Amino acid sequence: MGTVKRLVIFALMCICLQATAGSDIQASVFSASSKTVILRWTKYPGAASYQISVTSTSSPDNPIAFATYGPNTVMGSINTLSPNIKYNFTIKALDVSQGTLSTTTIEALTAPEVMDPVHTVKSKDSTTLMVTFNLQSGATSYIIRIQNSNGFFREDTVSTPGVSQAEIRSLMAYTEYELSIMSENSAGRSQPSLPVTAKTILPPPNFSTSSPSNDSIAVSWAPVAPAAQYTVSLFDYSLNTITKYNTSDTNLVISGLRAGALYAIKGLAWDPEGREGESSLYVNQTTRPPTPSSVNVSVVISQAVAGLSVSWELDHNVYGPIVYQVISNHNLTCNTTSKSYTLSPVGCGKVHAIQVTASNEAGPSYPSDPVVFITFPCPPESLALVESSEGNCTLTWNTVPYADSYVAFIKSGGGSERTCNTTSNNCTFSCQCGYTFLMSVFALNQAGSSPEGHVLNYTTLPCCPEDMSVTTVSTDTLEIMWNPSRGAELYMTRATDSSDVILCNDTAPVCALSDLSCDRSYSVVVTPCNEISGCNYACRAHTKDTAPCMPMNLMLDPKNSSSITVRWTANNRAATYAVSAQGDGGTHSCTTSGNSCNITDLSCGSTYEVSVIAMSNAGQSLPSYTDSLETEPCCPASLTVEQVTQAVSNVSWSPAKGAHSFITSLTSPRGHARCHTQDSHCLMGCITCGTNYTVTMEAYSHSGHMSNCTYQGFSSSACCPSGVKLYRMASNTMRVYWRSTSSSHSSITEMTGSSNYTCTASPGENSCDLGNVQCGDVYSVVVAPLTPEGNKVQFCPQRLYSVTCVGDTIGTVIYRGKRSVE
Repeated sequence: MGTVKRLVIFALMCICLQATAGSDIQASVFSASSKTVILRWTKYPGAASYQISVTSTSSPDNPIAFATYGPNTVMGSINTLSPNIKYNFTIKALDVSQGTLSTTTIEALTAPEVMDPVHTVKSKDSTTLMVTFNLQSGATSYIIRIQNSNGFFREDTVSTPGVSQAEIRSLMAYTEYELSIMSENSAGRSQPSLPVTAKTILPPPNFSTSSPSNDSIAVSWAPVAPAAQYTVSLFDYSLNTITKYNTSDTNLVISGLRAGALYAIKGLAWDPEGREGESSLYVNQTTRPPTPSSVNVSVVISQAVAGLSVSWELDHNVYGPIVYQVISNHNLTCNTTSKSYTLSPVGCGKVHAIQVTASNEAGPSYPSDPVVFITFPCPPESLALVESSEGNCTLTWNTVPYADSYVAFIKSGGGSERTCNTTSNNCTFSCQCGYTFLMSVFALNQAGSSPEGHVLNYTTLPCCPEDMSVTTVSTDTLEIMWNPSRGAELYMTRATDSSDVILCNDTAPVCALSDLSCDRSYSVVVTPCNEISGCNYACRAHTKDTAPCMPMNLMLDPKNSSSITVRWTANNRAATYAVSAQGDGGTHSCTTSGNSCNITDLSCGSTYEVSVIAMSNAGQSLPSYTDSLETEPCCPASLTVEQVTQAVSNVSWSPAKGAHSFITSLTSPRGHARCHTQDSHCLMGCITCGTNYTVTMEAYSHSGHMSNCTYQGFSSSACCPSGVKLYRMASNTMRVYWRSTSSSHSSITEMTGSSNYTCTASPGENSCDLGNVQCGDVYSVVVAPLTPEGNKVQFCPQRLYSVTCVGDTIGTVIYRGKRSVE
């Protein structure tokens, strides 16, 4: 409508055109509609007006319309025409007397009639509308105008003759449009019809599908605004059925489906007006395959390699290719499309939990229930043969996990074979000495027999010698003789007691054993040996006794200056010992059945020769080696300790008979001091003040014999106080302060100079005051503890102080150093 208005206004405007002088008037059709034609012409010189007359081409002699325009008008319209009619238009240029200056005629066709509104509007999909309309006579094409309130405007042309419907594509989903239609011929288009309102439908949901289990399909999609509800359709290819599900959510899980089946899913959204939206395309989705069933496991051997053959039943009703995965908990796995597979290699004695899972494009099925399968047992290890004295052999081996029973194969050197079936780990059979046996053991269970394991090659021990005799050749030698034994290559003769072993190895059936120990009960055994089986240690032993041993390791232990204990080592079983000590003091002796004896009444400083002899029913031993005895020196009768300084003491003692040197010790929990001298006195340093000491002495003879001497204890003097300081107080009073070292002693303070001052502090106090001190002098200050008797300890150091004056009173106190006691 806006376009038509602009054309009318334009037609009524006066446009001045400068025409070329002397040319004929020219005219043309500017535009044409159903009832109006707008013409334009060139301006003719001298024209006072322009006249337009209209006749139908079918009746050129009957004018049907006129129009006159002023001299300055070059465009004009003729109205009230009929639609789709061809007219002749004659334009004349007239002078002021209405005479014709120039004339021209043109032919023009009016546009078709205004059409009826669009007949029907339907949605083909969410972006396409299907419209139908009534055909217009004389129209060569049609124009459909589409617009909405959001500023959208578009015109689509329908140019197929005789077609009364059209598709309007590329629209926005769920959007309201106004549709009007115009007809068109060669002259132009008609006015638009009355508009019709139509709304596109909702777009289809974009489905995403999966199969979370073998009996369900999950469908999800993005929300379609402003959908109020969704319809999901499930097509079953096998049953050729469609099932619909309505939901207001954006996801749906469809359960109760057949495993491994193919389904097609599509859906649409419903708008709030209750209209169905565009339906989506079908999406194919397969459910996961069913869980494999009837899983069976067995052992197979291929090219000496053991494997587990796993088989299961196939479901032939599933859709599409299925891949089966076989998994063992021992990291064995395989993928196959058949109904069986062999897992290899597998070892012995393993417990496999085997599961089979089926997979298709939808994913894996639930795994089958684990099938627990125990493989064949491992071959027994640590085969060993134990021979008994009764002529039986026992073959043993380590038990094998998961074995139900065992079978032992025994082959002797003579070619005979025997088997032994058992559920234990040993097998006993009759065997003779000197023969070779080949033995192997297999373990069995329901899966089969173990592989062949170690073959034990065993030769039984040689036989023990017979008619053996043991005779005494000398006091320390035995001769042994016997008859040769079967299977023996070497004889090992051994005489043993609780702590001694005498060996004799020879290939002859005779041996002499010498250097035997005394007073022993020897067990003599002849052991036959060979290189293959070793030695037969089960042969019977013969017992033979020897005479008492000579006492050894004579030890002399002086008890005091007149007695001594003699000890020795001789573990004879029933011996009596005689001890004698001979020296310048005479002969002394004692007898005992033990290993020690006391000899008394020995003289101090004497030297004795001591020896021991053992006697028993078997005879008398050789005398022991002689040992010399020197009696220990005597202790000094008296000993005194005198403290020289706070840390040094002098120790002196009386002479001691037989003593050559002395070690004197002062011992306390806080330390000890020692001195070693040949004199009868010594000085000891490092004495701790205020300490109780134990006084002991060691007196040594020339040969190093020692006497331990103990004397009355010694107490050192109390410790001198430390940290002594002198302070000025009021009224010419000085205070002496120190760090107390003991709370059990009183302390005395002496300050000496031109005048002397003294004060005493009770136990536990650490200061005292000196009154009326004269200033202007140098004082020596000593703080010392008092002994329990009230005596002053003489070893404490002096400290020098200068006491200055301020007028008549004490001024500054200056410390000038410390000096030791002279």
